[in-house]
Order: sequence, then C-alpha cells, then structure tokens
Amino acid sequence: MTLDARGRRIAIVSSRFNQSVVGGLLDGSRATLLDAGIDEADMPVFWVPGAFEIPLVAQRLAQKGTFDAIVCLGAVIKGETAHFEYISSEVAAGLLRVSLDTGIPCAFGVLTCYTQEQAVARSTQDEHNKGIEAACAVLDTLGTLDRINTI
Repeated sequence: MTLDARGRRIAIVSSRFNQSVVGGLLDGSRATLLDAGIDEADMPVFWVPGAFEIPLVAQRLAQKGTFDAIVCLGAVIKGETAHFEYISSEVAAGLLRVSLDTGIPCAFGVLTCYTQEQAVARSTQDEHNKGIEAACAVLDTLGTLDRINTI
C-alpha cells in the first residue's frame, strides 16, 4: 500500500504516562507520517497526562476542523487492580465516539498490555511498532474516505 499524504494535517495526541514506551510509539508514528509526505509542521504533538485524557483532547482537535486525522498514542499496562480494564475500555469507546461524531479518523494507538515487556515489544522501532500501525491506519482510512467522497 502506498501512503501519500502530502498536504494533509494530522494531529498526534500522546500520553506522558509510560513515556518510555509511548516515546517509541511517537517516533514510529512521526517517521511514518514523514515518509508519507507530511511536513513536520503539519503533525503537531499534543501531550496529555495519561491515556484517559486522550479522547477529550482528540475531540477538541477534531471539532476545530483543521486536522484531517488524529493519531492517539498511549500505554495502559495491567497492574494489581481493575484500573487497567476501566481505562482501556473508556479510552477505546471515547475515541470511537470522537471518530463517529466528527467524521475525523482517530487511530487507536493505545497499547493495552498485561506486562511491561509486552509494551516494550510493541513500541520498539521494528515492524511490530504499534505507533507505525496507528499512523498507517489513519492514512489508509483517509484514502478510503477520499474514495467514498468521489462516488
């Protein structure tokens, strides 16, 4: 699949929590968007404290109407309580709602892992990097939406 995104503006919402993992996702997303032809100035990063705050910021960015898509990055790693399940579920539902309510694609690049090792494996700079997958997903979705708009 060829991903040509010249002229697009794509926001990135990135969680500071678990930043050692999220940083790898961010690097992967940014490199993918650059490779697709997006100027660095057209892919600003908006930082939030944790994954739970991602949907609100994504919603506000989508409502502005100045971005074609939003890549959302974070990492929720299971601990000893049910907190993991609540956060993971609500972030996923929130981002789905933002996409459906606004028509702006929001990529779910939020890792939901049982261990730190799983999170690291999904954020290193190789073919398993979920930040790369999230960027590819919004670019592919934009292409599909463009095709629908021409029908």
